[in-house]
Amino acid sequence: MSLPPSRRVALKNLLAGTAVVGTAGVASTFLPVAQPDEQPALKGNINHSACRWCYQDIPLEQFCAAAKSIGLKGIDLVGPKEWPTLKKYGLDSSMCNGAELNLTDGFNDPKFHAALQKNYADMIPRVAQAGYKNLICFSGSRRGLSDEAGWANCVKGLAPLVKLAAQHKVVLVMELLNSKIDHKDYQCDRTAWGATLAKRLGSEHFKLLYDIYHMQIDEGDVIRNLTEFHPYISHYHTGGVPGRHEIDESQELYYPAIMRAIRATGFTGYVAQEFIPAQPDKLASLRKAVQLCDV
Repeated sequence: MSLPPSRRVALKNLLAGTAVVGTAGVASTFLPVAQPDEQPALKGNINHSACRWCYQDIPLEQFCAAAKSIGLKGIDLVGPKEWPTLKKYGLDSSMCNGAELNLTDGFNDPKFHAALQKNYADMIPRVAQAGYKNLICFSGSRRGLSDEAGWANCVKGLAPLVKLAAQHKVVLVMELLNSKIDHKDYQCDRTAWGATLAKRLGSEHFKLLYDIYHMQIDEGDVIRNLTEFHPYISHYHTGGVPGRHEIDESQELYYPAIMRAIRATGFTGYVAQEFIPAQPDKLASLRKAVQLCDV
């Protein structure tokens, strides 16, 4: 069976278009997927979203309609060309993209600062004008840099943009990615590393995207870390470990406990599903994941 496209390839395509434990004791938690007419009402404690790239073979109009029926409030990783469709369905662009170069050439390398600063200076006002808040960014690959050099370079590249973001009430959000399996050599690969950068920038307009899948791979101890560093986290992504598939009994994380821990921090942002569905009915998998995370 052919493997699904990687996120790296999917994000590249999007950019082009936008210029746990499985035991009998917990098995009852993973209930059969309810159909739209019998789906339990969501509790309203979690703002649910999903990443567009995981469902890119579903036309956007169809995906937006399904998202509304499931109870999503937003869709992640969508650029300006697709914003009108989201607005048509009353959905937030919960994590905007389109200003980044890619996942490897980021703010930790000064040779990319000029291009990145131009892209983000153009995109920040567009995000604000559309009524959105979050715009993703990346550290880039380490390429032999020390932690200190990476922090210093990121601060230099991001500081003027964070100031601009504050003027427009936009938040630049750097994603934490694992450097062990999926994004070899990525520098912002630990929660503490990202939190140190956030402290140095010293602004509520720079935060972290805590990807639960990625951080389980690189550091584990998910609940302790998100609890300790929650002041610097403004967004979450999900994904089953191993494999980044459904967040069900087939993987090692127990998402209801993770969601309760997120709620306990007072979090009011978005939790976006970012798993690659392995089941034939991708939307049924998404519906089930949202119900599982709706604590």
